[in-house]
Amino acid sequence: MHESNARTGSSGWGTALALGAVGLGAWLLCRGANAARRFNWAGRVVVVTGGSRGLGLVLARELAARGARLAICGRDEDALWRACEDLSQRGACVLGAVCDLADPEETQEFIAEVERSWGPIDVLINNAGVIVVGPEETMTLADYHFVMGANFWGPLHAIRAVLPGMRARRQGRIVNVSSIGGKVSVPHMLPYSASKFALVGLSEGLRAELAQDGITVTTICPGLMRTGSPRNALFKGQHRREYAWFNLSDSLPLLTISAESAAHKILDACARGDAEVVLSLPAKAAALLHDLAPGLTTDALGVVNRLLPSAPEVGGEAVPGKDSVSAVSPSLLTTLSDRAAERNNEVPPGERAEDRSETHHVPVAPGIPYGG
Repeated sequence: MHESNARTGSSGWGTALALGAVGLGAWLLCRGANAARRFNWAGRVVVVTGGSRGLGLVLARELAARGARLAICGRDEDALWRACEDLSQRGACVLGAVCDLADPEETQEFIAEVERSWGPIDVLINNAGVIVVGPEETMTLADYHFVMGANFWGPLHAIRAVLPGMRARRQGRIVNVSSIGGKVSVPHMLPYSASKFALVGLSEGLRAELAQDGITVTTICPGLMRTGSPRNALFKGQHRREYAWFNLSDSLPLLTISAESAAHKILDACARGDAEVVLSLPAKAAALLHDLAPGLTTDALGVVNRLLPSAPEVGGEAVPGKDSVSAVSPSLLTTLSDRAAERNNEVPPGERAEDRSETHHVPVAPGIPYGG
């Protein structure tokens, strides 16, 4: 009798705890949704780095629709002015500036120009970045310096430029767009993953330290997105085969999310003040698996690495995706990514994503902007 009662009591407590957990989860979701609704983007001064194309441009379009005053920057002047025209036609108040965020002085001047033109900056979205794809054997120290300059030092320079004003007002929001590559290191993307791991660490630490100043920092780790950006990424080794698998991966409907969906989720996360958001179910699954079984995850990625293109005997310079076309990419299989490239200013006017061009080798140092 006593044992039966004990079991019944234990079961009752378990049910109560489960219901309590469900209730708490529902309350937190509602609270987050309400917070997102309460945060009014209208009239807010928002800086989007890398806002000239790809995810950055999609974010800027969504911010324009929400009534924000925009400042965007990029290193490709033609793409930047096309983006400004696109946003202006949508009724946006936008300021555009050519800026290399890896240069702290250029970054400081860009932020100062925004403050002179629009006033205090309410939100900084660090979206700009670059990517170099290829086997480890093809990567040089210059590749690592180049990618770290854009993906880690660039965001840090922008953050340090906006912090004095945010601290003085005791308010502000910072969004750092990292990647699932900052949670799980993917083969053939070592410089990129190293830089994104560094950005995640910086972003998490800043959230802890800046909370006392009234500043909220949100880390975003997207999985594969259909932004169209592979055309402007850089590829080494067997660059045509590297571009083929990379562009194909960005086109798979079940494994990727649209840039528009990602932009909505990023801005809502910022409005709620979330600490971190991993975008897409496959990315969440990969991050969870890595947390639970890091050895198993890296062993599985070792198998994936064997399936990727091997390094050539003689290394070569980096080649943009748009100059690395093959029978596979562009093709029907990459349609979603190619269409996104055309929508999101990754392709100059008069060209189509499926157009084939001659190969042009480029040095890594000057770089090519890559949003997201």
